[in-house]
Amino acid sequence: MSKLRAKDSVFDLEERAACFGEAVLNFTKEIPRNPISDPLIMQLVRSVTKIVTNCCEADDEASKEDFKNKIEICIKESKKTKHWLRVIVSANKSHKTKAKELRKEAKELYLIFSRISRSSSS
Repeated sequence: MSKLRAKDSVFDLEERAACFGEAVLNFTKEIPRNPISDPLIMQLVRSVTKIVTNCCEADDEASKEDFKNKIEICIKESKKTKHWLRVIVSANKSHKTKAKELRKEAKELYLIFSRISRSSSS
């Protein structure tokens, strides 16, 4: 799974997910901490780390069923990550530009994982 062909170049999805996870974690460090933002940040951290770990684990799964299960988790957590980014910006009107970039990447990962899921069902 980690090496998908996109035209003639090699696409490393595991690396892309890891870089996204790092970017989100760095983003959370910039958000002012308060009683409202703290639980939202924790939810965001949970969802983004689940994307990264399940993407990595999917690469090592022995069966097609295990692989599909890990990809389905990545789909769900990508959507949640996008949601938590929106909520954090809504609760704390700062960092809109960076959050918008991260939300775009979460959506792209969601679409990639969805495509992989559909392809693995065939």
